[in-house]
Amino acid sequence: MSKTNLSLRSLESRVGEECGVSPWVEISQARIDEFAKATEDFQWIHCDPERAKSSPFGGTIAHGFLTLSMLPKLSESTFSFSDRRMGVNYGLNKVRFTAPVPSGAKIRGRFTLAKYEKIPGNGVQTTWSVSIEREGSDRPVCVAETISRHYF
Repeated sequence: MSKTNLSLRSLESRVGEECGVSPWVEISQARIDEFAKATEDFQWIHCDPERAKSSPFGGTIAHGFLTLSMLPKLSESTFSFSDRRMGVNYGLNKVRFTAPVPSGAKIRGRFTLAKYEKIPGNGVQTTWSVSIEREGSDRPVCVAETISRHYF
């Protein structure tokens, strides 16, 4: 799956539209363990495969914040903006972790443009409604609004 090349200026007319779906990304136990090290969150449900076998999930699961932290990867593998000089994360709204991500599962993001606003400094602020899906499940694992600022 290749990136969708978009013009930021053309997005204004696409509010309310799904504009892209990312490729699948595996959430391996190694990735979960590295996230645990980076955040010092070693809760057993994430890092102890033997103990996690007896949990309601039947094995280890990704940290919710690991799933959320995949948004830049999912976005960058989905879009390129032909007229963008630079972009920065601005914030998040309405984040919910709606289902677990078992170790070894694959996730992807669906991006719907919720809002487009011009901002000072020759830029735009975009708000995307993102649904992060798990391969083989009909229920999203995370839903959020992500806000970015882009400059021409």
